[in-house]
Amino acid sequence: MKNVFVYCEVNEDQKIADVSLELCSKGRKLANQLGVNLEAVVIGNEVKDLEKQLFPLGVDVIHQAKDARLFPYSTLSHTSIVVNLFKQEEPQIALFGASSVGRDLAPRVASTLRCGLTADCTSLEIGPHEDKKSGKTYENLLYQIRPAFGGNIIATIICPNPDEWPQMATVREGVMKMEIFDANHKGVVKPIDVKKWVSDTDFVCEIIDRQIEAQKINIKNAGIIVSGGYGVGSKENFEKLFELAAVIGGEVGGSRAAVDGGFVEYKRQVGQTGVTVRPKLYIACGISGAVQHRAGMEESAKIISINTDPNAPINAIADYVITGDLNEVLPKMIKYYKANSK
Repeated sequence: MKNVFVYCEVNEDQKIADVSLELCSKGRKLANQLGVNLEAVVIGNEVKDLEKQLFPLGVDVIHQAKDARLFPYSTLSHTSIVVNLFKQEEPQIALFGASSVGRDLAPRVASTLRCGLTADCTSLEIGPHEDKKSGKTYENLLYQIRPAFGGNIIATIICPNPDEWPQMATVREGVMKMEIFDANHKGVVKPIDVKKWVSDTDFVCEIIDRQIEAQKINIKNAGIIVSGGYGVGSKENFEKLFELAAVIGGEVGGSRAAVDGGFVEYKRQVGQTGVTVRPKLYIACGISGAVQHRAGMEESAKIISINTDPNAPINAIADYVITGDLNEVLPKMIKYYKANSK
């Protein structure tokens, strides 16, 4: 059996990106089920605390390509390294973050290796598959699970032919939970000979200057989120959500319908095409609960749903349901919290 590989992005702080750390945690679980090793691919220059970040998550082998020209990310050089490494090591599963880097790199790798790729997965599992046409039964396949057809169905995608492996998938940040596997776990670091696999033509594009704006909105790490849907009604009504969030020390989020309606900016969108969150408290205001939205918040510790529709799908996963007009409910909540908060 071949191993599970995770491509680890390097962020601006010269550390492994959160989405890659989350994928290493998930990759460890998949590797355990398959009885194989978990291997990470790190391409950059001076990556900080590499072993301290990855070994506790269960990584057995780190393939490190180190060269000053490899950071920041460049398409051709990273593609050459990953493609050649995969040809040499022949992984059965390869995972990438569904970030701007992962969405640029993974399709190029899949196209070169002539294998499948499933984008924006919300779940990854191991299981069998019976091909009714041929009568063959395949074991230990990667179930690449994601919403499809506008979220009306949940599709499970497989790649049963080992000749077309690795089974590749991209996953958005926050979908998988980062967990320490073993604080004392140790692996090995294997240097990659960059000159062997990367030519001068791979650096035909040179990055002369970069302008980076710091992120001002960070709902991913918020402990409390007050989120609104199309049922909020207007951008003006969203001010009540901002007021409640300010009182209880939370952030404001929104569904895709609310973003499309112009009620709130895209950076606050929660769901399959937005941000995946796991706050201690998620207050859903006027949100029906489409599968794309639930995929981004259903693992919240506590969920309160405020909706005029008692049969709204989101009520099925809510811990508390308030059936009523949010324009009446929210002012009462704000008044109560102001009166009782220190």
